[in-house]
Amino acid sequence: MTGVYVYDCVRTPRGKARPGGGLAGVTPLAMLETLLGALGRRTGLSGADDLIVGCATQHAEQGGNLARTAALTTGFDAPGMTLNRYCASGIDAVRTAAALVATGARAVVAGGVESVSRVPMFSDRGPLWSLPAGSLHMGVAADAVATAEGFSREELDRYGLRTQTLAAEAWAAGRYTRFLVPLNGLGHDEHVRPGLTLQALAALEPAFPEGHPLVPGVRHLHTRGTSPSLCDAAGLVLVGSGLPLEPLARVAGSATAAADPVTMLTAGQAAVEKVLAQAGLSAADVEVYEFAEAFAALCLKFQRDLGVGDDRFNVNGGTIAMGHAFGATGALLVAACAGEMHRRGARYGVAAVSGAAGSGSAILLERP
Repeated sequence: MTGVYVYDCVRTPRGKARPGGGLAGVTPLAMLETLLGALGRRTGLSGADDLIVGCATQHAEQGGNLARTAALTTGFDAPGMTLNRYCASGIDAVRTAAALVATGARAVVAGGVESVSRVPMFSDRGPLWSLPAGSLHMGVAADAVATAEGFSREELDRYGLRTQTLAAEAWAAGRYTRFLVPLNGLGHDEHVRPGLTLQALAALEPAFPEGHPLVPGVRHLHTRGTSPSLCDAAGLVLVGSGLPLEPLARVAGSATAAADPVTMLTAGQAAVEKVLAQAGLSAADVEVYEFAEAFAALCLKFQRDLGVGDDRFNVNGGTIAMGHAFGATGALLVAACAGEMHRRGARYGVAAVSGAAGSGSAILLERP
């Protein structure tokens, strides 16, 4: 995509998705209102050609086209659209914004929001959840991938320790403050656990011992320490062309992919492979990968299959350590990717997410 740029990003902290969590008392609408206000102060923007918000559970406080609602309550001049590709919704909001700019829009604000503590997963009672594959818990699917790929419990635990250690180091070094908008007295990602040890991870019980008829013989390997922590968060990204602002990155490409709904969480990797092929790049050409940690096994598979070392993969920690807010995660990863590209002077970066039912999306960024 020529001439389509990411100009700025704003995001809330990630609050634990439980009563008493740092953002549990903040409505999804209030999160978006806060970020729109912050983005306006940073950029001078009072409106856009559109406001596109990803949200995975569009029900109750997250229903009724939350993007349009936020535009109305804040006076932000934009039509407003809310979309859903499950956990990949935030990436797809940014991808959609880029497509609109490529076809004539000047500025589009895109991102995502999810309050898992206020609007629980599956509370929309969608028909997908009653299908055989839809009733398969993502954690069981991750255990199926770990079993098929031959990953050991120790390998998964070591990945869980790595992401927690890197997240704690990144927060201590201030690497996440550039785009952060503190909210409700919270100024950090609440799930990060400095000082975690491999021994503590090894002592955890399997998180998904129930199994599923679609995956006989699965080994129960993932625990709370190697699974994404659920959280409440929101993030917004300003995408445009010809704006009087210094761009962070050019949107160089994007892709979405579908995978087997039983091994559903492999679709994010497939989307990365697709966008790299479209751009004529190899995995070695990309210096920054921000890949949603939809369980440790999927990260190990990604690194092994694409030959991506620790020095380029989730180098500031990921969603296992910091939290997964479904529809918001993609926007947070785009912000993290752009920030790390600038920190290390990287030319290319990729942000990608796998979602339910075998969906996945990726976006390729190039530093201008």
